[in-house]
Amino acid sequence: MHIVYVSDGKAGHRSQALGLFKAMQRQSQEVVTFQEISIDDLPIVTLFSALFSHQLHAVEHEPTYIFGVGSHTHFRVWLLGKVYNKAKTIILMKPSLPFAWFDYAVIPQHDGIQASNKVLTTQGALNPIVNEERHQHGRILIALGGSSKRHQWNAAKVLHAIEQIVEHNPNSEIILTTSRRTPKEFLAELTQLKNIEKLQIFPVEDTPQGWIFEEMQKAEAVWVTEDSVSMIYEALTAGCKVGVIEVDRLKEDRITKSVDEILKQGLVSLQTTLTDLNLATEFKETDRIAKKIVLGP
Repeated sequence: MHIVYVSDGKAGHRSQALGLFKAMQRQSQEVVTFQEISIDDLPIVTLFSALFSHQLHAVEHEPTYIFGVGSHTHFRVWLLGKVYNKAKTIILMKPSLPFAWFDYAVIPQHDGIQASNKVLTTQGALNPIVNEERHQHGRILIALGGSSKRHQWNAAKVLHAIEQIVEHNPNSEIILTTSRRTPKEFLAELTQLKNIEKLQIFPVEDTPQGWIFEEMQKAEAVWVTEDSVSMIYEALTAGCKVGVIEVDRLKEDRITKSVDEILKQGLVSLQTTLTDLNLATEFKETDRIAKKIVLGP
């Protein structure tokens, strides 16, 4: 089985494609290979020319599946599916072209698209994480985001939440990390926090690639600011208890409603004490989708 991923170069999109590939590896009895091809290496004119030869120099092996994430990839995925007409085409989002043009669209439930044989709906976006069951009792990770188009960073509110987490979990080892959206001045504000010595702080600039995924494997609980929705789902997938740190909302939309929904479901919590968080649940959305694709409905 060979997978060709048409890439727009965005790390978040690549994470989804890699997650599905790895899950399909786990589901399949045969060897599964993966090739990432940039949209820059797939000019539309070249793809049209390849419709007659049914082969393309950039593609190493005839694909079994063709993935696309990001609106700029959709037309190329469709054309590539015409070049290799035995391959199944999969868009990992709501496609910008008619659903009928693709074999599958994998879409978060919050987009409000009805599930069908072609539309596979998920709670959150797919990711490459699995629960390695290495969680250390009492170990806490705090992951901070920042302002976004739907959230306004409120330093006082976030500082108060961190202070509560530290105060309510005196015997825990607490690690905190930032993101590229976290205001630079917030690290200085953190130093004024009561009991700051109980926090181990790792700014995102000082962490290597994959660091936060490894920390999720070790943490019993992860607190995430609510603007970082993908990280909330990654922590759930890793098998952690998950707490949400509220951030001021600029507007209510399908994304904020998805956070409200998982709060209502009890998958995550607003509590600040580890023992009060909801128990970790088996959250395997990527494996569930891979199974449907590989083994059928």
